[in-house]
Amino acid sequence: MAGGGAPLQIPLGLDQTTLRAVFERVDGLLLAGGGDVDPAFYGGPTSDKCRGIDRERDALEMTLVRWSIEAGKPLLTICRGIQVMNVALGGSLYQDLLSDMPGALRHDYFTSDGFARDHRAHPLTLVRDSGLIHLLGAERLAVNSLHHQGIKGLASDLTPVGHAPDGLVEAVEVKGHPFAIGVQWHPEALAADDPMMRRLFEALVKAARDGRDRHL
Repeated sequence: MAGGGAPLQIPLGLDQTTLRAVFERVDGLLLAGGGDVDPAFYGGPTSDKCRGIDRERDALEMTLVRWSIEAGKPLLTICRGIQVMNVALGGSLYQDLLSDMPGALRHDYFTSDGFARDHRAHPLTLVRDSGLIHLLGAERLAVNSLHHQGIKGLASDLTPVGHAPDGLVEAVEVKGHPFAIGVQWHPEALAADDPMMRRLFEALVKAARDGRDRHL
C-alpha cells in the first residue's frame, strides 16, 4: 500500500470473538468498493435496481465501522465503503440515483459500459476548512465515478465535506474522529498518476502508524 502499509484482508465467516481479535491487531481499516448494501439495514424495501447484495459482508463491515469510530482507529472508506459507513451510523441511501434522486447526474461510468476505471467523470467541490481539503490541497477535483447508489439521509455523526455538481454528498468526515474519511470515488484507480489521490492512502498509513506508536 502507498505509504508503507501492509494490507491484511479480513475474511467473512468469523465469529464475533475472532473478528474482535483481528480488529484489535490491525492499526487502521480501509473499506473498498463492491455490491449494494441491503436496504433492510436502513429500513427500506429492496428495489429491483439493487445488485450484488451480500448481507454477511454488510454486517461485518458495519461492525468494523462502529468499532473503529468507538476506538478512534483510522478509517478510510471508498465507494461502497462510504455508503456502508453512512448506513452503519444511521443514514440511508438512494437505491438508484437516476431513478430516485431529483436532478441526479449520471454516476455509473462502469467498465462494463466501456469506461476506464480512471475516467474522470465529473468535478467535485470540497468544503473549505475541511480536513480533506487540507489533506488534498485543492478545492475542486476531477474524479472517477463507478456507482449507481449514494448517500440520501446523512448520518448525524458525519460531516459532508465534498459534493458532486448535482449536490450528491461524495466525501464525509466523522465528527471528532482523528482520521475517519469516506469518499465516493475510487482514488486507488487514480493514484498511480495523481499524487493528490496517493495522499489519501499515505495519510491513512501515517494515521495508523501514529496510533500504533502511541499505544506501544
